[in-house]
Amino acid sequence: MPRRARRHEQLRSWPITFSPFARALARMAPVSMPKRHSESIEDPASSSASNGFIKHPLEESESSDGEFDGVVQADFAFFDPKPNDFHGVKTLLQTYLDVEEWDLSGFVDLILGQTTVGTVVKVEDDADEGIFALVTALNLWRYREQRCIMSFKDFLLLKACQEKGIADQLRLLLGEQAHNVGILVSQRVVNLPPQLLPHLYDSLFNEVSWATEDEPTEDLRNSFQFKHYLILSKIYKHKNAEQKRKLGEDNDEAIVYVKPEDELFHKLSSWSFCFPLRTQQPAPHELKNYKSMGLIMTVEADKIPTFRQQIGYLINES
Repeated sequence: MPRRARRHEQLRSWPITFSPFARALARMAPVSMPKRHSESIEDPASSSASNGFIKHPLEESESSDGEFDGVVQADFAFFDPKPNDFHGVKTLLQTYLDVEEWDLSGFVDLILGQTTVGTVVKVEDDADEGIFALVTALNLWRYREQRCIMSFKDFLLLKACQEKGIADQLRLLLGEQAHNVGILVSQRVVNLPPQLLPHLYDSLFNEVSWATEDEPTEDLRNSFQFKHYLILSKIYKHKNAEQKRKLGEDNDEAIVYVKPEDELFHKLSSWSFCFPLRTQQPAPHELKNYKSMGLIMTVEADKIPTFRQQIGYLINES
């Protein structure tokens, strides 16, 4: 079913200069446009509006010593997912479940098959159609019999088995409450301009709202009546976070969020827990005292208006 008509969104063009932390991550990721068959993109996450565009004339800047200095510009466009996006979306989601062997192709097929809710972000007029970001929300109950969703649930339960109290809440969410649970999948290349984020998430949650009214069947409309969003993401956690907390030391942040919106989701979450990742990539110097961790959290749908307001403030103030 086609999406509701909407105007094209456009922002003024400006160069994006990364923070030292984001710059370090950007050096670890390719600066050139990802190709559809590339397998080298790391740490993705989010996107939005249908067939709109936001301006960032692309320009790669290097310092005098030839080192990338963190300034990138591009014209980004937003599109409904389509079958041709398969390889680009699969690349973004390569490490979504850490190193787990699961039906990732099946998961990508679910995402691309749901066109009323979900967006991919590309560089406008890019012949290679590289995917820079993805955002969607999948109903846990609607797809419960899909092999990829079964693996997803098993993965979460395995990671939660040592978490007192949380494991029971997670089982409830994955079982009795699954009708109203949305898996919020938000992946992107690490150097996507943060100024896009409010537009990306506004688009997602607008589409969810529209789907509850516009889908052709009652079952489909009900499948977007989310009461909870389940989010799987990644963070960097200080190796001595607990000790530092007890001693009242705060020279370094206990948690560094790769995606700024995750800090907001984390604060608004009903519950959350971290788990060690088996894929420990070489960390930049800025993260020498940190380790890569998985973060699982659930956010109630009635907290989303607060999130939408705060993500705008966060990006505008940064």
